[in-house]
Amino acid sequence: MKARVSTLSWLVAAVCAGLLPVAQAQAGVFDDDEARRAIITLREQFNGFQATASQRIDQNSRAQIDIQNQLEGLRQEVARLRGQNEVLQNEVANLQRQQKDYYADLDARLKKFEPQQVTVEGQQGMAQPGEKTEYDAALKQFQTGDFKGAGANFSAFIKKYPQSPYLPLAQYWLGNSLYAQRDYRGSITVLQNMVQANPTHPKVPDAMIAIANNQLESNQKVAARKTLEQVVAKYPGTEGAQAASNRLKTLK
Repeated sequence: MKARVSTLSWLVAAVCAGLLPVAQAQAGVFDDDEARRAIITLREQFNGFQATASQRIDQNSRAQIDIQNQLEGLRQEVARLRGQNEVLQNEVANLQRQQKDYYADLDARLKKFEPQQVTVEGQQGMAQPGEKTEYDAALKQFQTGDFKGAGANFSAFIKKYPQSPYLPLAQYWLGNSLYAQRDYRGSITVLQNMVQANPTHPKVPDAMIAIANNQLESNQKVAARKTLEQVVAKYPGTEGAQAASNRLKTLK
């Protein structure tokens, strides 16, 4: 009985020993399939990752190109705006210059219609527009020998501009115009008014000498001498005083 059991045990062991390589072989086959499937899976995953990465790279490249295009567009827009800004700045500068020139011209035009401060024979005063032009025109008539025309214009000037800084000169030349026309009485009156109203005017000594000349022409030698002596006494050291002194020497 014991021998039989031993034999059976041996047979079981032998069978098991025989089956072990088969089981091992099958286990090896199963391991290779799983490895191949794992490799295939990894390869598919890698290919998928590679495709995804490539797609992302392409997308990033397109995005970068788009950004570069946008930047270039912005640069061009900035350049265009800068150009427009320069044009606008030039236009504004031109408008400002034109406006400045316009107001300067307008101011110059308006000044022609406004009183202007002038200095006449060292004395300042406000002259109305046209005063000097009219005075110069009358004086030119006197200088060319048109004493009647000059007298008429000087007389009109005095009436028109009673506050003119040219008034004393207009009176002086009116007196001389009347003297040239032998209106001695009228000349004396005009010149005396001028001297009385403007005792410090530079033309007063000459006006007084002109009065003396009128008096001499009117046979008023005493009055003429007195007038010349007043010039010498009141205005010593002046050319008028010297001329009056010389004239006194010729009077008898």
